[in-house]
Amino acid sequence: MKRSTNVSSSRRKQRLRHFSAPSSIRRKIMSCRLSKELKEKYNVRSVPIRKGDEVKILKGKGKNKTGKVVQVYRKKWCIHVDKVNREKQNGQSVFLPIKPTYCVVEKLHLNKDRKELLERRGKGKTKQKNKYAAKDVNMAGVE
Repeated sequence: MKRSTNVSSSRRKQRLRHFSAPSSIRRKIMSCRLSKELKEKYNVRSVPIRKGDEVKILKGKGKNKTGKVVQVYRKKWCIHVDKVNREKQNGQSVFLPIKPTYCVVEKLHLNKDRKELLERRGKGKTKQKNKYAAKDVNMAGVE
């Protein structure tokens, strides 16, 4: 069911907008979920991945490896992790591309802007949690 008149529900148009998205929008699309500890601490499920974050890979070639993000390659929709590489035939080492959705952020690279982002997003989540908790208490009192 279509909810917004401003957004197309056509698969063809959605794919076109996804793959021709500018770098600023690709940043948000290339988000990565947080580990359980970070999720509880910041009340945020996922954040846009960034160079310097420490991630654990859950799927793909580098499965169960942990390392720092060396590069966020927005043009190719992938990230490069420092310990996930292979040797080329000439002996040169190259990073393996990994999708951000296949990773979990274990440790965040924090600066002032990122802290503000986490606080702002986490504040909204705590309000929602409190609102739903109050509803549950009211529902229990009705019965």
